[in-house]
Amino acid sequence: MTDSASLQFVSPYAFEAMQKVDVARLAALSDPELRLLLPCLVRMALCAPADQSNAWAQDKKLILRLLSGVEAVNSIVALLSVDFHALEQDARKEQQLRHKAGGSNGESILVSQLQHGLTLEFEHSDPLRRLRLALSELLAIMNKVADSNGEFFLKSSELFESPVYLEEVADVLCILQAELPSLLPIIEVAEALLHVRNGEWFLCLLVANVPDSFNEVCRGLIKNGERQDEESVGGRRRTEALRQLCQMNPSQALNIRAMVVEECHLPGLGVALTLDYKPDMADEAVSPLVSYVSGLLLGTNGKVRTWFSLFIRNGQQRKRESSSVLWQMRRQLLLELVAILPRSRSTHVPNDSDMDTESSSGYSGLREEHVVKASALLRLYCALMGIAGLRPTDEEAEQLLQLMTSRPPATPAGVRFVSLSFCKLLAFPTLVSTPEQEQLMVMWLSWMIKEEEYFESAAGVSASFGEMLLLVAMYFHSNQLSAIIELVCSTLGMKIAIKPSSLSKMKTIFTQEIFTEQVVTAHAVRVAVTNNLSANITGFLPIHCIYQLLRSRAFTKHKVSIKDWIFRQLCETTTPLHTQLLPLIDVYINSILTPASKTNPEATNQPITEQEILNVFQGLAGGDGGKVRSQYTITTQLLILYYILSYEEALLANTKTLALMQKKPKSYSAALMDQIPIKHLIRQAQGLQQELGVLHSALLRLLATNYPHLCMVEDWISEEEVTGTLPLLRKMLLTSSSCKYSQAQLREAFQNVLSGGPRLLRILEHLTLLSAGDLIPYAEALTANMGLLLEDTVSRRILQTVNKLWMVLNTVMPRRLWVMTVNALQSSVKLLRQQRYTQNDLMVDPLIVLRCDPRVFRCPPLMDITLHMLNGYLLASKAYLNAHLKETAEFERQAQTVSNLGLSGQPDTPEVTREELKNALLAAQDSAAVQILLEVCLASPQEELQLSGGGAGDSLLRCIQSAPGFPMRRQVGDTGAQGGRKAEGGLLSDLREVQCLICCLLHQMFIADPNIAKLVHFQGYPQPLLPLTVAGIPSMHICLDFIPELLAQPQLEKQIFAIQLLSHLCTQYALPKSLSVARLAISVMGTLLTVLTRAKRFAFFMPTLSCLVSFCKAFPPLFDDAMSLLVQVGQVSAADVTTKARDIDPFITRLQYLKEKPQEIAPSESKLCLPKRSAEELSRADPDVQLCYQIEATFMDIISSSTQAL
Repeated sequence: MTDSASLQFVSPYAFEAMQKVDVARLAALSDPELRLLLPCLVRMALCAPADQSNAWAQDKKLILRLLSGVEAVNSIVALLSVDFHALEQDARKEQQLRHKAGGSNGESILVSQLQHGLTLEFEHSDPLRRLRLALSELLAIMNKVADSNGEFFLKSSELFESPVYLEEVADVLCILQAELPSLLPIIEVAEALLHVRNGEWFLCLLVANVPDSFNEVCRGLIKNGERQDEESVGGRRRTEALRQLCQMNPSQALNIRAMVVEECHLPGLGVALTLDYKPDMADEAVSPLVSYVSGLLLGTNGKVRTWFSLFIRNGQQRKRESSSVLWQMRRQLLLELVAILPRSRSTHVPNDSDMDTESSSGYSGLREEHVVKASALLRLYCALMGIAGLRPTDEEAEQLLQLMTSRPPATPAGVRFVSLSFCKLLAFPTLVSTPEQEQLMVMWLSWMIKEEEYFESAAGVSASFGEMLLLVAMYFHSNQLSAIIELVCSTLGMKIAIKPSSLSKMKTIFTQEIFTEQVVTAHAVRVAVTNNLSANITGFLPIHCIYQLLRSRAFTKHKVSIKDWIFRQLCETTTPLHTQLLPLIDVYINSILTPASKTNPEATNQPITEQEILNVFQGLAGGDGGKVRSQYTITTQLLILYYILSYEEALLANTKTLALMQKKPKSYSAALMDQIPIKHLIRQAQGLQQELGVLHSALLRLLATNYPHLCMVEDWISEEEVTGTLPLLRKMLLTSSSCKYSQAQLREAFQNVLSGGPRLLRILEHLTLLSAGDLIPYAEALTANMGLLLEDTVSRRILQTVNKLWMVLNTVMPRRLWVMTVNALQSSVKLLRQQRYTQNDLMVDPLIVLRCDPRVFRCPPLMDITLHMLNGYLLASKAYLNAHLKETAEFERQAQTVSNLGLSGQPDTPEVTREELKNALLAAQDSAAVQILLEVCLASPQEELQLSGGGAGDSLLRCIQSAPGFPMRRQVGDTGAQGGRKAEGGLLSDLREVQCLICCLLHQMFIADPNIAKLVHFQGYPQPLLPLTVAGIPSMHICLDFIPELLAQPQLEKQIFAIQLLSHLCTQYALPKSLSVARLAISVMGTLLTVLTRAKRFAFFMPTLSCLVSFCKAFPPLFDDAMSLLVQVGQVSAADVTTKARDIDPFITRLQYLKEKPQEIAPSESKLCLPKRSAEELSRADPDVQLCYQIEATFMDIISSSTQAL
C-alpha cells in the first residue's frame, strides 16, 4: 500500500492526546496534525456533553478557541447540520433496492442524475449532497465486500483517490460513521476501506477520530484476516493497515500481536510489529524479535507452531523481496548475529603458531555479555531450520558456523553455549560444506576436549560439555545413531527430524580423528565422579557416559577397570535419587557375570569387594556400634544393598550360561550378609519413598524373592503399630529428666530378677519409650538373659514387656536378633556345652528353634517369640534351598553331561531327583514342625489334674488324656511374685494360651500351603488333640477335601483317624460337603464290617462307633444309615458270641425294637435302660461282648441326642 506513502498520518503524540482528551497537548499540535482530528473535535465542541463538570467546561472553551482559527471547521459544522435521520432512511431504502436488484449499480435513491464525474459532483455539491455521495459510494463497496465470499478486490473510486479532496472526504466519512453508527458499523467500514486506494490512511483517520474503537477495529480486522497474509494482495494490505494503526498507537502493538497469535492469522503482521517495536528499556540479553519467534516455534501450542512454520516455508518459495516481512526478519536476525560475533571471525584456518596465540583475530573469544544472546540465537536458528524448514543462505550459514565455533568464557552460560553449538553441528551437518570449514570444526572440537576440565572447574557446574562429547563418541562407536538424535533433541529442547544418514560425516570424524574407542575408555575412567549426585543435577553427567560404555562392553574389551569409579560414584550420592543410578548398577552387574564374548570368558569387570561393602555399613551392624554414625548417606547404603541383592539374583539367573562357559563367579559370603542390617535399611527407605523413586519398590521385590522371612505380613503389621501415633505420643510425654539406663544396668537387673523384679520392670518400661533404632544397643543384653525369665516366680508383666521390646527390635534387626534369641533359649545342657548356632545353621535346620528349654513351651510371651522365629526360619530355609539348588544344579549337571557323554537322556535325571529331594525335605521340615507343635499342645499329668479338678465341665479340652509333659508354670491370672505355683483350672491357663498361639501359626501354614495340612493328617496325631485342632484352626475345613482319600488308605489306624477327624469336622462345619463325606464314611464302615477279621473288627469299631453320634447330631438324615450299621455290627458281634453268652440273643431283639420305635422311649428312661457295669467287668469281658455293649451305648446316645433335639 505504497499509494498513501506521501500522505500525513496521525502521529502517536496526537492519538494519545485524543485518547486522553488532553487539551494542552492538542493545542501544541501543528495545523496539519490538527486538521486530521477536526471531525471529532468539532463534534466534541458542538454536541451536548455528558460531562457537566466545570473542568470539562473549561476544556471545551479551550477546544473552541483552538478551532476558531481553522477555516475547515466551517465545512464540518455544515456537515453536522444535516438531517441525519432522513439520510439514514434514504440509505436503508437504497440498501433494500440494491438487495432486490442483486447488487447492481443501476438506480440510486441517495444520488440521482450525476451530470459530471464523482469528484466534480463532490466539489460542487452542498454538504447534504456530499454526505449522500460518500455514503452511496461507501455502501456500494460494503455490499460488494459482503458478496465477495472472501475474495479480495480493489475498487476504483474517484472519491477516495483524488488527492485534492482526500481531507474533505475523510471529514465526511468520519461524520457519517459517528452520526450513523448502526448503519455504518466501524468494523464493516474498516473492512470496506481495505478495498480502496489510500484505504489505510482513511482507516487511521477514522480510528483517530474514534480512539475508543482502536482495539475493536484491530480485532475485527485480524479475525477476518487470512491465515497467511503474505500470499495475497489483500493479506498484505490488511497487514500494512494494521501496522499503520499500531504505529499510530504503539502502546497497543504488543496486545495486537497477541491477538494475531491467538487467532493464528496474519503471521507477517506479528513479525512486522515486532520489527517495529522499540522498547523503552532495551534488554541487552535477548532482542524482542528472538524472543517472539522462539516463543512461537518452541512453545507448547502445536497449532501456533504449525501456523508460523507454514509462514516460513511459504515465504521461502517466493523470490527474495526487500518488502517481504520474512526477509526483513531474516536480515534483522543476521544483523544481530553479526553484531555479537567475536572480532574479525572468518573461515580462515590459522597455522599452529596462530593457535598458540589466544589473541589471534581469527580465534578471539565470545564476550561474556553476549553469551546468553548467542545461545538464544542458536536455539532460534535450530528451531527455524529444524521445525520451520528454513534453508539458510550461504551468508547465514557462514556466519552461523563462525558463531558456533567461537570460544566463550568459562561460565555456566558458556558451558551451555558450547553444548548448544555442538548439538547444532550434529543436527545440521550441512553447515560444514568446505574442507576449510571441516578443519575449523575439528580444531574447535579438539579445543573442547582440551578445555573441558578447565571449564567444569572454573564454571562451577557438575554437568559439562565434556560428558556430552564422550557420550556422543560412545554412541558413534556403538552405532546408536538414534540415541545421538535423542540426545541432540533433548539438549536443544526441541523435536527435530534428523536423518541418521546425515551423521555419517560426523561419525567418521569422531571415530577416526578425535575419539577412538580406546581413547574413550581411557578418558572415561579418569573423569571425576559427580559430587552429591542427585536428581536435582540435570544435564549430561559422567554417569551417562560410563553407563553407555558399560553397555557396549568397552571397558572389558580394552581391559580397563571401572569398579573403583562406580564405587566412588555410589558413595557420592544423595536424595532425590538420580534416575540413572539403578540402570548403571544393573548393567555393571551384567558386565561382571557375562563375558563380552564367548571367545574370551575372562573379559569381565571386577565386583565390589566385601571389605568395601563392610566399610559402607560400618556403624550399622548393631551392638554398641549402633550409636556410631556412618560416614555414608542412606542413599549410598541402599544402593549398595540393591547392588548386593541384584548381584546374587543375577548370579542365580545366569547359572546355566556360566556353567556352559565353565565360569563360576564368587558370590558374597553369608557372613557379609549377616552384618548388613537389611530390615533397618528397608524401614528407613519406607520413609523416603518420594525421594528414592523406584529404588524402594525394587528393594522390596528383591527382598520378597531372596529373603521372604523378612517380608512376613505380621511383621509389617507390627511395624505399623511401632510407628503409629501411640509411640509418638509417648515420646512427646517423655520428659527430659527421665532416667537413662545403660546396658550394664539392664544386665544387672536381669541377674536379680527373682529378688528385684520391680527394678527390671522399671528399666524395661523405660526402654519401651525408645525408638527401634535406639533399642539396638540393648538387643544383646535383652536376649542373652531371656533364659532367666523362665523361672516360675517371674512376673507376667515383665514377660509381656520383654515380648513387646523383642517385637520392636524385630522391625530393625530380625536376623541377628533371632540368632541371639535361639542361643539364649537353649536348654541348660546345651548352654553348659557352650553350643552356639549360626544363621546358616538355623536356615539349614529350622527345627533347632524348637530344641529350646522345655519351659518355653509353657511361657506364652516367650512361646510367641519362638513361633515367630520358627515361621521365619521355615521361610528362610525354603529360599536357602531354592538358591542352593539353582547355584549348584547347572554345574553338577554340566559335569554329569561330560561324564555321561554317550548316554542319551542321562543328564536330565539328576535334575529331577534334586528337585524332588528338595521338595521332600521341605515337606518333612514343615510336617515335623507341625507335629512337634501339636505335641506341645498335649497336657502334662499335672495339667490334666488341674483341668479335671478346677472345672473340667467348662474346658474345651476336657477329653485330653495324659502325655509325657512339660513343667508347670504360673497361670495368667497370677500377677504376684511368690504365688506362681498356685495354678488355676479352666480356660485361663498357660496351656490354653500356648494352644491358641500354636493354632494361629498352624492356620497360617495350612493357608499358605494346604499340602502341609494333608501331609500332617495322613501322618496322624493323638486323637485327644482333634477337638483342639478342629475348633482352634479355622482352616481345618480343607480336610474335607482329602478325607475320602484318607479313608481309602489300607492302614486301619489311618481309617480310624479319618472317621474321628470327620466326626469333629461335621460338628464344627455342618455343610453339604460334610454330609456327603459322612455318608461315605458310614458306607466305608459297613464295607469294612464284611472284610475285617474278628480282632481287627474290635480294634476298628470300638473307637469309631461313638463317631456315629456326632454324625447323627450334625445331620439327622443319617439316623437311618447309622441305625442300620449298628444293627449289622450288632448281628455280626452277637453271632460270634452265641456259643459263649446265651443271654446275648435278647440284645438283637432290643436293637431292632429301638431302631423301629425310638420315640416310645422317654428321654428320662433312655439312660436307665442299660444295666450298670463296672470297669473291671467290662475289661474282663470278651472283646465281642465289649463291642456289643459299645453298640448298645451308641444306640442309646444317638436316640438321646435326637429326642433332645426334638
